[in-house]
Amino acid sequence: MELRHLRCFVVLAEELHFTRAAERLHIEQPPLSRAIKELEEELGVLLFDRNRRGTVLTAAGATFLQDVRRLFAVLEQARENAKAVGSGLRGSIRIAVSDGAIDPRLSAFLARCRAEAPEIEIHLSEVSLTEQLRGLRAGDFTIGFAHTADVGDGIVAEPIWQDPLVLAVPARHQLLVHKEVPLHELASHPLVLCDPQVCKGYCRELGRLLRSLEHEPTIVERVASLGMVLTLVGAGYGIGFTTAAQAAICRHPDVVFRPLAIESAILTTYLLRSDNGTLWILMEQFIARLRTQRDE
Repeated sequence: MELRHLRCFVVLAEELHFTRAAERLHIEQPPLSRAIKELEEELGVLLFDRNRRGTVLTAAGATFLQDVRRLFAVLEQARENAKAVGSGLRGSIRIAVSDGAIDPRLSAFLARCRAEAPEIEIHLSEVSLTEQLRGLRAGDFTIGFAHTADVGDGIVAEPIWQDPLVLAVPARHQLLVHKEVPLHELASHPLVLCDPQVCKGYCRELGRLLRSLEHEPTIVERVASLGMVLTLVGAGYGIGFTTAAQAAICRHPDVVFRPLAIESAILTTYLLRSDNGTLWILMEQFIARLRTQRDE
């Protein structure tokens, strides 16, 4: 099995059109067809179903595509590490963050990594949970941070940090009579929540908490960021949620934070990584350093 066969396979799987795939590969269509035929003969399975309606991946082809993408991700990491060693570095780590899981402890941890291992390049991307999981499976990201362990097959979720959820309440609001706000009080006040398309995992966990209310609360706005939540809460649209860690670094003149009077109102930040059975050394070192910080 040659790399050129695999590259042809991946491009055709993405295009599902022989002419367009050949153009991307800068080859003629007959060599592309031969490469796919040779690959299928070597594997003993059909990777594509070709009919009058076009070209589609078979079930075997879809499975093979996932594995080949992981292979190319490993090869790309090997290339990056070799280049890094040649330039005096040791490699790079690509981190995906979703669900608004940007935390003061993450900043402190990254600063610690830069101080203790400056030769390691760390790249952060803020993406949706769906994109993060897809990227972890494909090898586009090394690890990720999110607020849910409901991540499906092929991904390992390890709890790293836990934070109490707190309410963001408009100044001079009637809920401020409570030092700790009872959960049942939320049902009678409009809520400003994050958009589940942006913070999917966070909204799943918050939804579990809100489903315990006797009456379904009224959601007046769904927004894309904590900053917008606080802006609308400060303007009196409703009350919102954040974590105690984020509340400690957020300041808004028209917003007051109050804890909830329920011990189970906890939001967990999870470390996510692909369950491919291998941990290359930089990832091992990174995760070990993260666990040390968590346990300190």
